[in-house]
Amino acid sequence: MKNIKNQKRTKVRWNIAILMWAAIAINYLDRTNISAAAPTLMKEFHLSAETMGLVMSSFFWTYALFQIPAGWFADKVGQRISLAVAVAWWSLATAATVLTRGAASLITTRVLMGIGEAGAYPSNAGVTAKWFPDKERARVSAIFDSGSKVGTALAMPVVVWLLSKFGWEVPFIVSGLIGLVWVAIWWVYYRDPEKHKYVNEAELTYIREGQVKKEGIDRVQPLKWYQLFRYRNIWAMCVGFFMLNYAIYFFITWFPTYLVEARHMKLLTMGFVAMIPPLTGLVAELVGGWFSDYLYTKGVSLTVARKINLVGGMLLATSIAFAGLVDSAVWCIVLLSVSYAGLVFAACAIWSLPGDVAPRNMTSVVGGLQNCVSNLGGILGPVITGWIVAITHSFIPALLVSGAATMAGALTYLFGLRKIEPIDPGKESRQQEKASVDTHN
Repeated sequence: MKNIKNQKRTKVRWNIAILMWAAIAINYLDRTNISAAAPTLMKEFHLSAETMGLVMSSFFWTYALFQIPAGWFADKVGQRISLAVAVAWWSLATAATVLTRGAASLITTRVLMGIGEAGAYPSNAGVTAKWFPDKERARVSAIFDSGSKVGTALAMPVVVWLLSKFGWEVPFIVSGLIGLVWVAIWWVYYRDPEKHKYVNEAELTYIREGQVKKEGIDRVQPLKWYQLFRYRNIWAMCVGFFMLNYAIYFFITWFPTYLVEARHMKLLTMGFVAMIPPLTGLVAELVGGWFSDYLYTKGVSLTVARKINLVGGMLLATSIAFAGLVDSAVWCIVLLSVSYAGLVFAACAIWSLPGDVAPRNMTSVVGGLQNCVSNLGGILGPVITGWIVAITHSFIPALLVSGAATMAGALTYLFGLRKIEPIDPGKESRQQEKASVDTHN
């Protein structure tokens, strides 16, 4: 056996991180297609705005509903299988959009896409817990989650070009094929650390010695998924992420309309301005991931290292409440960019929490659980914002509500989230037995 101390450590885990990033980028590329194609589809299939809204929202029905089953499946069979199945499923559903001939068939393909895409984030959370030491977890979470920003920002011009050049069907076929190519690469390359032929002893030792819990060495799960609700930290994670998604979905859904109607921007100007917060967020997320890990490596407790991102990021995000109150469009965009940056500064820590908190071999199901609840915030946020704007004829109250949600999220992470450590059901049982013995004595 080679002397591990003298062996140069391989860096296979970072190749895995790139593949996780690509999965999320493709995930968001496939979501973008329908937005770009919407005007053409509405005209071709004679769909009203209300019907098209229903088509676009139908994705989230199954996306939220299948988060927990997808997480359970990933932990049960392993992320090599679960992520391959997820990407293949949603890629085929994306390509099948070309077969649609109206609202009903469009909704069917979107519902099927939601089932497949539900597996992406829970599987990535599980892979991160297996492949990376605790001190690198926030950085990796930031890297793979940044795929959502890149996938959204860079995909749109490509999708629009393909659509205008070759028709609305081509972007769906191309993005479906890209997903299937990714599946082939993933299936050939990915194995768990102990089984990967390109991982040497030095890297494997570095990974495992840097983990409080050794994830994925066996498949034994100490709890049923629903028993996770007994733990306060799980509730805090779910509620905090719900509040974050409530606010961030303003940017995903209503932001362009806000710029045109409330700030009176022309469409071309709006197109460029709307890119500023996500691009700011991309930088903020990568910095946030590095910062949380840096604090941890310098001896700061994991709880403090994560909470600085979670609480600090959510407090920064409250600037969304003030964006509607300023007269200057420039200052409005500055405040909204700060808000978006704060949200994603917190997000990299949010996606570190499943690996930090989950019992052994349950990281994916914990990730799915918090993402399920968070997407309820994503579903409700745009609806409530639309209702407020319709009632008040102003975006200001809606932005104030979003700001209040981020403040509630900051307080949840500050006071609701206790010590960040893996849930140990055995420790709980031992404490109960000791208390029982002490009582009898």
